[in-house]
Amino acid sequence: MDANLVRRIAFAAVAIPMALGVVWLGGPLFVALVSLIGVLGARELYGLAALQGVSPSALFGLPAAAAFAPAAWAAIIGSPAGVVVARGWPYVAALWLVGLLTWVLWRQAPTARPLGAAAVTLLGALYCGGLPAFIVLIRHANQGGSSWLGTWLVFFPLVITWIGDTAAMFGGRIIGGPKLAPVVSPRKTRAGAVAGLLGSLIAAVAFAALALKPFGVSLSPVRLVAFAVALSVVGQVGDLVESLFKREVGLKDSSHLIPGHGGVLDRFDSLYFVLPVAATLYHCFGVI
Repeated sequence: MDANLVRRIAFAAVAIPMALGVVWLGGPLFVALVSLIGVLGARELYGLAALQGVSPSALFGLPAAAAFAPAAWAAIIGSPAGVVVARGWPYVAALWLVGLLTWVLWRQAPTARPLGAAAVTLLGALYCGGLPAFIVLIRHANQGGSSWLGTWLVFFPLVITWIGDTAAMFGGRIIGGPKLAPVVSPRKTRAGAVAGLLGSLIAAVAFAALALKPFGVSLSPVRLVAFAVALSVVGQVGDLVESLFKREVGLKDSSHLIPGHGGVLDRFDSLYFVLPVAATLYHCFGVI
């Protein structure tokens, strides 16, 4: 077993129980953690852009990335702040964009790639802050306060993704064969992608039976297959998208923040795509 895999397992052994507790508790601590993840991810993305000579605005981007999770929570729980969010977000978004473009005009010379600076600032906020905020909807749409059902609804897509990633990694190593996307991620194979899909399907069936069904959430075989296939595919696409960003700047990891995992972007790359798709499926199937 290589040293990096040992570090990954050691980190997971500590992080997963802590995450389980925070998700079960829900509320402000959970929302604050999601918000922090958004900020750290956007910061890493802006760092990648800086290596290419693009200077996004952390002043505008990081607060925006941080705002999605608390805004979603406020809207879900129906607080007075949530009413303001629901009614006022188009105006706030428009004023934010006007402010960002004014900053670009003021701070960026034509030779300093102002279009790239504005685009990456917006991308960092939406990609790193907006997409993960769907986990707040999954957790709190029907379950306020501490809740095991809310916890398992969150962990259902996470476990499908993690088991699928692990199955893809070992399937690719053992079987080998043609590469899935050789230019973007040379280690990923088509056999690994199929193994990941099978792992996701097994994880979906097992987790639904053990964790969701006892709390009254019963998903038909067709819906379980839909979850497994959709999350496996979009999860692998999300992984490749982040690899594409790193490939552009010639980096293996987005940072060294998480032992054995690299940075926040490296750890959550698949989940950025998985969480909004999972929330959509939950909504379509009447779960949330």
